[in-house]
Amino acid sequence: MTDVALNESRKGEVVLAARNVAKSYGNVHALKGVNFDIHRGQVTTLFGENGAGKSTLMKILSGVTQPTSGEIILDGHSVSFFSSTHARELGISIIHQELSLAPNLNVRDNIFMGREIMKGSVVDFAEEERQTRALMEELEENIDPLTPVEDLRLGQQQIVEIARALSVNSRILIMDEPTSALSATEVEVLFKVIRDLTGRGVSIVYISHHLEEALQITHHAVVLRDGNMTAYAERKDIDLEWIVRNMVGENFDLGSPPTGHVMGGVALSIENLTVPGPSGAAYNSVDRLSLNVRAGEIVCIYGLMGAGRTELLECVAGRLAASGGRILLEGQDVAGLSIARRIGEGLVLVPEDRQRDGLVQTMTVGSNLSLASIFAFTKGLFTSTRRERDLVTDSIRKVHIKTDGGAAPIGSLSGGNQQKVVIGKMLATGPRVMLLDEPSRGIDIGAKAEVFKLLAERARQGLAVVFSTSEVAECLSIAHRIIVMHRGKISAEFGSDVTKEKIMAASGEAVVSHEPEMMEH
Repeated sequence: MTDVALNESRKGEVVLAARNVAKSYGNVHALKGVNFDIHRGQVTTLFGENGAGKSTLMKILSGVTQPTSGEIILDGHSVSFFSSTHARELGISIIHQELSLAPNLNVRDNIFMGREIMKGSVVDFAEEERQTRALMEELEENIDPLTPVEDLRLGQQQIVEIARALSVNSRILIMDEPTSALSATEVEVLFKVIRDLTGRGVSIVYISHHLEEALQITHHAVVLRDGNMTAYAERKDIDLEWIVRNMVGENFDLGSPPTGHVMGGVALSIENLTVPGPSGAAYNSVDRLSLNVRAGEIVCIYGLMGAGRTELLECVAGRLAASGGRILLEGQDVAGLSIARRIGEGLVLVPEDRQRDGLVQTMTVGSNLSLASIFAFTKGLFTSTRRERDLVTDSIRKVHIKTDGGAAPIGSLSGGNQQKVVIGKMLATGPRVMLLDEPSRGIDIGAKAEVFKLLAERARQGLAVVFSTSEVAECLSIAHRIIVMHRGKISAEFGSDVTKEKIMAASGEAVVSHEPEMMEH
């Protein structure tokens, strides 16, 4: 019997199982007797809110951590994974949600780090480079193996992380939010790779907060809530409503544009702004773009990867230099102001990559929350610990952060609560304009709704909000206006009553039978 025929005949059998697996961290019970099966040559998708226990379960199944109690069964035999290396030797690999790349190393060295290909007593860099090029070709990504990872955009770094996992030839591959930084085209390529892998008998465990996206590839769906497995079904028996109902207990949307308040004057004015492309590029990331945002208004910027959304927001915040145009904060030109000065003047940014740019991982929740407001309770060499403590307590309450308190390590929080810390840190500065780049990246539908509700509340109080997203559904949530970007320019502007199809058509993502209607400026 051929390998293909053998894989087909055994397809669907349970290759790895968790039985009554529990995990406790002190008094916190992350998992409470979970039973979970991984099927040969099929995709099992794990759904659940942040803090439901998904990542904890995956870390146990991949040897990153050990269970407090329970049993792991591989190929019918009870096993204990001593480390992730041990699990990898047994054919189990994981792609973590938060990237674990070495930014100062190139793509090739990241992919083969810790398992270099040797030729005698020296590393065979030529063979590593050849295999890296083959992996990039399989993922349809034109990335030079010798490019430093720090020079890649976030989506390309995610591709490198995926390539590293694929290079191991695992028989069980765990993907924790693999598409959170990928464009629509890159997601299609990844799904093609997943279908090819399952066709070869590889088992996939897939974790995603992109619910509709995950339904395209899953064979089995499992839902976790508060450390318990609350639902299981095969693909034919589930839909989006089933997932949401079992995740959060009710079917709800992401909110609607806030009403009941009078918008103020123009808080942010962008006039003919141009931001150069990457070094050596013959195009501009942002090309003579103009946009006004009023106090109390929420504006969503939608676009595919490379549309210029991130570059626009980072330039306004002072992280990138403009080559032309003006940025006015309530009429004041901010040219020449540093990032810190812009924050002091009331212009703040919540960055796309919270781990790298939004948080200090060695600090506590409280220290992260107070970091941007340090001058509010510091005078000369002296710091008022009482005022700092009050600010932290107030932020935790207002932003609804689920934590044991300000002294808790930032790493102890779920992804959604970490994102709330980044948002709370910037809100504590008392901003007039808040920019958010992909604020819902890597957080679940419940946390996403809480974040959007928070932004809507602040807009009613007069805050001007601009957020970018690559998810069409988010455009139709709390935004008063939707701006679509394509190749550095505004391609369309809509009100809140627009359809998904029109938004996608304006971005170049899809074609519909009629032209999208532009709002009058």
